[in-house]
Amino acid sequence: MAETASWASSDGTRKSMLANKRRDTSTELAVRHELHSRGLRYRVDFAPVPGIRRRADVVFTRARIAVFIDGCFWHACPIHGTAPKRNADYWGPKLAANVARDRDADSRLSAAGWIVARFWEHESPIAVADAIERLARRGRG
Repeated sequence: MAETASWASSDGTRKSMLANKRRDTSTELAVRHELHSRGLRYRVDFAPVPGIRRRADVVFTRARIAVFIDGCFWHACPIHGTAPKRNADYWGPKLAANVARDRDADSRLSAAGWIVARFWEHESPIAVADAIERLARRGRG
């Protein structure tokens, strides 16, 4: 059986990219642990609005807060994001589409009455949890 051509520039790159998690990254877990230890309860990897195909990493349904913790590579962090040198014709448009999808999600969720909070994976989990807790507690009161 013939193998189809891969999007990856090498077998090593392909294996590395396939090993990346969509959810439960170390940063997400650290932030969620901190939030939970503060008594906050939330949904994980949840689509806040039916019909809008966007899943937030942490969602406070009653307060209508959707939290995204974006990876520096995948979401083109202005500080740590890198432009791949290999297979740039693939990765450039791919990463640009990710950023465009993020902005689309922000505007669609905001239009539906949700507060959207975005953080980078390089940010301190405690600082991120502090900001989320302020939003969540204000949303309840």
